[in-house]
Amino acid sequence: MGAWVLHVDMDQFIAAVEVLRRPELAGLPVIVGGRGDPTERAVVSTASYEARAFGIGSGMPLKIAARKAPPEAVFLPVDHAAYEQASHEVMAALRALPGVVLEIIGWDECFLGVETDDPEAVARQAQDAVFEATGLHCSVGVGDNKIRAKIATEFGKPRGMFRLTRENWFDVMGEKPTRDLWGVGPKVQKRLAEHGIRTVRELADSDESEVVAEFGPKMGVWYHGLGSGKGPDVVDDTPWVARSHSRETTFQQNLVTDAEVVDAVRALAGQAFADCAAEGRPVIRVHLKVRYAPFETKTFGRKLAAPTVDREDVVAAAVALAATLDEGREIRLLGVRAEMAMPEAEDPIERTPVRGRI
Repeated sequence: MGAWVLHVDMDQFIAAVEVLRRPELAGLPVIVGGRGDPTERAVVSTASYEARAFGIGSGMPLKIAARKAPPEAVFLPVDHAAYEQASHEVMAALRALPGVVLEIIGWDECFLGVETDDPEAVARQAQDAVFEATGLHCSVGVGDNKIRAKIATEFGKPRGMFRLTRENWFDVMGEKPTRDLWGVGPKVQKRLAEHGIRTVRELADSDESEVVAEFGPKMGVWYHGLGSGKGPDVVDDTPWVARSHSRETTFQQNLVTDAEVVDAVRALAGQAFADCAAEGRPVIRVHLKVRYAPFETKTFGRKLAAPTVDREDVVAAAVALAATLDEGREIRLLGVRAEMAMPEAEDPIERTPVRGRI
């Protein structure tokens, strides 16, 4: 039997949970975000497929979503407790499948590791188990490593499955733009294009040293390997160890004075520190996220002189970062992320350098 990686991704998870408990919303454009008031400042957490047909997507300001949405669209507030409960039920159903190793990478997605001659049969079992337990649907990517399984899922949506392996990688992905690779955003895509690398095959065929020169010895090797679909293939069920904790706030009225900014940063830094302190781990770096009006976002950080478990050290570092913000610009969002020292035990599983776990 062969070793396979299955990536299970819930279809329009948050919207689906809302429709499940409000069946009358089925077939309508459903947009979930903030407090469900499109006149307030908040972003879309998720949009149903019917809403996506109008160009509405995650991360879009609710006010823009409202302009795009048809009259019958329904806006709903975020209900974290409901989604966490649904996620728990999904993962419990998958964990109960015989012979699988479950690795959770988000409340709506996970990897399954399994040895089998028929991975599609296991994928169908996973879909059936989730639906029977929750009434929710999922898509499954079948791969010979995590990266290929993750990318394969997009070809199976919604409610389907797709196999992507070394054998069909270039047939499926070769002429796709590099942006279609997991972990390649618009900025990386642009930098690759400046080297004449626009497609997945061009990335695979490129000179690795050139990519390393552009992105560094770690990310350069990683991005070059993505061109061939390379990635870790071990599914690990050990609990995920958080790298950081963050808090952020979108303000209904722009912050315009230094005092307002400092007060907000102090509060956010204190909250982020408390989350780290609850884990008993020192903070080693502090990051500040700012969104200037109307919608320009920047993030920057500062390494602390030494790991600390002192709240005021973290708050002071965040306030010092706030002092470097552009003078006179109105601010609509602030966020503080506290990065923690990792436990002494080495992680035995190969991780990707993007988003940590996969």
